[in-house]
Amino acid sequence: MEPPRRAAAASNWFDRGGRAYARFRPEYPPHLSTFLASSAPTTDLAVDVGCGNGQLTTQLAPHFGTTLGIDPSADQIANTQHHERVRYLQAPAENLPVPDHSASLITAAQAAHWFDRPAFYSEVRRIAVPGAVIALISYGVMRPEPLLAQRFDHFYHTEIGPYWPPERALVDTGYAEIDFPFEEFPAPPMQIEKTWTLNEMLGYVSTWSAVRRAEQAGDTAALHAFATDMTELWGDPTSLRQVSWPVVMRLGTV
Repeated sequence: MEPPRRAAAASNWFDRGGRAYARFRPEYPPHLSTFLASSAPTTDLAVDVGCGNGQLTTQLAPHFGTTLGIDPSADQIANTQHHERVRYLQAPAENLPVPDHSASLITAAQAAHWFDRPAFYSEVRRIAVPGAVIALISYGVMRPEPLLAQRFDHFYHTEIGPYWPPERALVDTGYAEIDFPFEEFPAPPMQIEKTWTLNEMLGYVSTWSAVRRAEQAGDTAALHAFATDMTELWGDPTSLRQVSWPVVMRLGTV
């Protein structure tokens, strides 16, 4: 029988509903959208593809006349963040409901590794105005405080590693190996920084596709063990600890 301490510490932390993604996914730094808007040839229309719940979409909105957030998931669209200058549409990246030659910025944040990229790139060329900017954005593996890093890294790479889909490798390498057939220009260094409680950190981990796959496969022992170990390392679960993610981009002119 599982010891009571372990059962209490790990009580269904990964059993999250559809709103978990919107609640726990880290927000991009505000200067990311400022930089992207300043790089675009005009500020008429931005299109955020694979927008999820609209984290980047709403940050772009103040900089553009109109911002479209497009995602194939009805669940993600249902949990989007409202903004008066944003319209959300449900559609795949490979068939964008956007007029020809209308978008000055096309972004894909933490999403391009899921696309049929040749088809997506064809759509980018169709909807882009001359000189439009395409930005493939991702944040890498979370970096917790040193006290937590060894246990976290072991869980990410070894215990949950087999459940990551092959596309995740593109994120782990910072999109360095992704195909990108555009005239490229460099991105400034950026990172996401958060101060989180234990519940917020575990809530974020619960949104990982690998965690959901492990749960579906019935491999919950590793999930519970990780939650228990992190609880012990964290100390007071309401105390705040620093976590960060490197923000990486492939930027190009269409």
